[in-house]
Amino acid sequence: MLVHEDFLDLRFPADAHEVAPVRSRLREWLEKSGVGEDEASDLVLAVSEAVNNSVEHAYPGPERGTVEVRACFEHDGSVLVDVTDHGRWRVPPPALTMRGRGLLLMRESVDSVEIDRSANGTTVHLRRAPAPAVPASRSPLECDVRVHETSSGVVAVVRGNVPADAGPALRRALTTAARGGTVPLTVDLTATGEETSGLDRALHDVAEALRAAGNRLVVRW
Repeated sequence: MLVHEDFLDLRFPADAHEVAPVRSRLREWLEKSGVGEDEASDLVLAVSEAVNNSVEHAYPGPERGTVEVRACFEHDGSVLVDVTDHGRWRVPPPALTMRGRGLLLMRESVDSVEIDRSANGTTVHLRRAPAPAVPASRSPLECDVRVHETSSGVVAVVRGNVPADAGPALRRALTTAARGGTVPLTVDLTATGEETSGLDRALHDVAEALRAAGNRLVVRW
């Protein structure tokens, strides 16, 4: 185990008993590095799900291997965490199985989830951007998102301005509405304000999550 102010490097047996200590070490490192409580909780949850996937599915039967968790910071303060195993596990189908819910929680908790699979193992790349500094007079998410279900999926109505720094929060709200991409989503933007610079990236990321689950995003302007 290597713990440094700028990075974290953990290697441990693929055993369910190791998950709780890894969570504790990651949270401690994040807090000492100045990461906010909300961002830290989101990362710990996402990493836990990725580690659980490796522990439960990478090494079938009596086979026992290792799992690695490596975390570092980007120049903009974003936290990158890689969870790597050297076995084999498959991305689950869109149905809400336990493994499907794990990927759903990852996508809801962090800003990006990428999965690299090869004959040598699987690496899950997780990225969480820092929360922007918000004046006391402003809400982190200036727009209001109202969600309702229909017979064909979920509709999210976005009202108000969506500045660039509100984009990540909007992305998480829409991803949660779409249950990580497992439910078709329609986003109604007919009531948004003049400031919409945070929309494009949020919609792009949500569309990717839906596409990965075999669904699509419909946008009403």
